[in-house]
Amino acid sequence: MAGTKFSRQRQAIVDYLCSTTEHPTADTVYQHVREVYPNVSLGTVYRNLSLLADEGEILRLTCGDGSDHFDGNLKPHYHFLCNSCKSVWDLPMEPVSHIDIIAAAGFAGTIEGHTLLFHGECPRCKK
Repeated sequence: MAGTKFSRQRQAIVDYLCSTTEHPTADTVYQHVREVYPNVSLGTVYRNLSLLADEGEILRLTCGDGSDHFDGNLKPHYHFLCNSCKSVWDLPMEPVSHIDIIAAAGFAGTIEGHTLLFHGECPRCKK
């Protein structure tokens, strides 16, 4: 992060998010970072998650379930939100990059990218 002072707690957040395929909420990130830095505050974790997301170092997923989820995987990919347990999953599919071209054809502005969130029931809840 250019121009931002290094922080061990911030790096611990990034390290945790890059080590998991889950898409944790801020509270879950806080619980994991506390294992390494027991004195870290919840406010510090929230501020750093916001800063990291604003700087493009992590993804913030606003899923409409009342909590933001976070992802350390910055490669283009899509997500699935379970309507029952509210977990967020990566979908194993190739990004549909040409959708930007289709959207731009009928739009006078500029399309810079897209996000796509699928909804339904995850394999665990479906059982």
